[in-house]
Amino acid sequence: MHTVFRIGEVRKIDNNRALYQVDLKLTSDDDPQLRELTDYIRQEVDGTGWYRMGKLLLKIGQFDKAEELYMTLLDQASNDSDRAYVYHHLGMMKHRQGQYEEALQFYEQSLRIYRKTLSEDHPSLAPMYNNIALVHNAMGDYSKALEFYEKSLKIDEKALPSNHPDLATSYSNIGRVYNNMGDYSKALEFYEKSHQIYEKALPSNHPDLATIISNISQVYKNMGDYSKALEFYEKSHQIYEKPLPSNHPDLATSYGTIGQVYKNMGDYSRALEFYEKSHKILEKALPSNHPSLATSYSNIGSVYGNMGDYSKALEFYEKSLKIKEKALASNHPSLATSYSTIGQVYNNMGHYSKALEFYEKSHKIYEKALPSNHPSLGTSYSNIGTVYSDMSDHSKALEFYESSHKIWEKALPSNHPHLATSYSNVGQVYNNMGHYSKALEFYEKSLKIKEKALPSNHPNLATSYNNIAAVYYNMGDYSKALEFYEKSHQILEKALPSNHPSLATSYNNIGQVYNNMGDYPKALEFYEKSYLIYENALPSNRPHLATSYSNIGQVYNNMGDYLKALEFCEKSLEIRKKGLPSNHPSLATSYSNIGQVYNNMGDYSEALEFREESHQIYEKALPSNDPSLATSYDNICQVNDNMDDYPKALEFSEKLLKMKEKSVSVDHRDLAASYSNVGDVYDKIC
Repeated sequence: MHTVFRIGEVRKIDNNRALYQVDLKLTSDDDPQLRELTDYIRQEVDGTGWYRMGKLLLKIGQFDKAEELYMTLLDQASNDSDRAYVYHHLGMMKHRQGQYEEALQFYEQSLRIYRKTLSEDHPSLAPMYNNIALVHNAMGDYSKALEFYEKSLKIDEKALPSNHPDLATSYSNIGRVYNNMGDYSKALEFYEKSHQIYEKALPSNHPDLATIISNISQVYKNMGDYSKALEFYEKSHQIYEKPLPSNHPDLATSYGTIGQVYKNMGDYSRALEFYEKSHKILEKALPSNHPSLATSYSNIGSVYGNMGDYSKALEFYEKSLKIKEKALASNHPSLATSYSTIGQVYNNMGHYSKALEFYEKSHKIYEKALPSNHPSLGTSYSNIGTVYSDMSDHSKALEFYESSHKIWEKALPSNHPHLATSYSNVGQVYNNMGHYSKALEFYEKSLKIKEKALPSNHPNLATSYNNIAAVYYNMGDYSKALEFYEKSHQILEKALPSNHPSLATSYNNIGQVYNNMGDYPKALEFYEKSYLIYENALPSNRPHLATSYSNIGQVYNNMGDYLKALEFCEKSLEIRKKGLPSNHPSLATSYSNIGQVYNNMGDYSEALEFREESHQIYEKALPSNDPSLATSYDNICQVNDNMDDYPKALEFSEKLLKMKEKSVSVDHRDLAASYSNVGDVYDKIC
């Protein structure tokens, strides 16, 4: 073994200059920690000489140095065998960098060389087909990925005994493609084939066994069966814990996957606990610019995002982005993912221009790095569409949602959940536009896909029922709305833990219907159920709690208990002031709600003050055709009317009418109501 030193103490010896004294201690060949380290490196990085160095550089993410070395080795290669080897590893490197087209080129160059001397069913070709399939899978070309994985499998089935671990790997790879395609039953079928082989061929504590169990967990997670997913992830973790040192990155991955399930279950404190365990391992085991650390920061950020703590979410997402910007090429898809997640936070915060800025950065990368029919491009169009939808720019929203849908239609099977999402997005725009029959048409298309593709208790089915209910609610068909909200709720009760925030949202929706039906005791009952869940599941300053207070306040307002109404509306406002930027539309809603209570109490000057505060926010934050602005005009008109200031009332009622004339169809009931309001004010002036 070469000379190896153990670093002792590091001391700065000059405060004005970067001079340090490092105490080194020579190790011996029989040093147990050194022996453990070298054995691990030998196990992880095989090969000899410079080829081994290249593999090590790839392993630690030093892609530029690896490329430099491999290009030198390619220049020096004296035979086809060496050239094929180098091309293969250049392909691996480009794949890890997200440069998929280049990865395919290198893999195919390697494959062409091997095919000159090897038969079509030679075992050495199987890994080549496998790697090409991996790239196609990453590119979202699932049919191509299946084609190459199946080529690899055919070779393995001929060359290997039926219980060989490489066969298990092939089955697992095919399972992964089906999982990505949303065909969960096929995914489970192949993963279970793989699992059966591993169980027979490997010792019970082998990491590959843990990996396949983890894959099965992922399918259950995607199916919405979180208890099953957790059961398998924990089995997987127990296996990893036995043979691996406590700081091994695979253990970190395992903690991370368990954290993800808890996040999906709405148990955010447990999710954070596991994500942070994962992060501590990665911080110790990996260099500070390693992409896995970026993923870890992103995972933690996603929990804070779900909790509504957007400043914390941004903090972690930005840490993730900094690592990726240093470690990855500027057109790497992972960078696009980071920009996208930051865009999502800004969208949730109501910073739509910032959201668009980051989503568009993300989109530009995807356009350069991915083929034009890649599902991630579809997601990118969809994200941008969502911002325009939230801005009430319905035509733009539809444009981007339709671009997304075209990609998903070409790239994915007809029953893929993404297509259901696409129909749902379009339905939401039509719902916001007041085109309720069109909204129902698209929501029902979405529901049909989900009913075929997902188990009957999947939370995404509940989302579909919820969306349909929302349309009926907007149409004023409260009995139908209740029917679908209750269908949604029944699924969520079975699929989710009793303290999941989605259950709180469901109670809230049902409460809203009862409120509009005038059944205030029932409305309070459901709103309070919602509040109790949010109170237990979320920190006290989260936006969802503000919504709960606001809803309860609205019921008390409708019941004529104005002091109680003010109490809850003001609690809501306090939370939103602390948690949201000063121009967030939800703040405007809070001011408006308080204004409404004062209006009902006959305190019109206070009512006007709060409603004008609300209106100023809406004017800054929302596009000129947003429905919330229309409501705001109507509210101010109403107060001025109550104060007998009819010229002012007329001014705002006419502003409202102009908006309605532009935004809704000529036979829309809201337009009729606007004409009626203007007429009423003129009547009072006369």
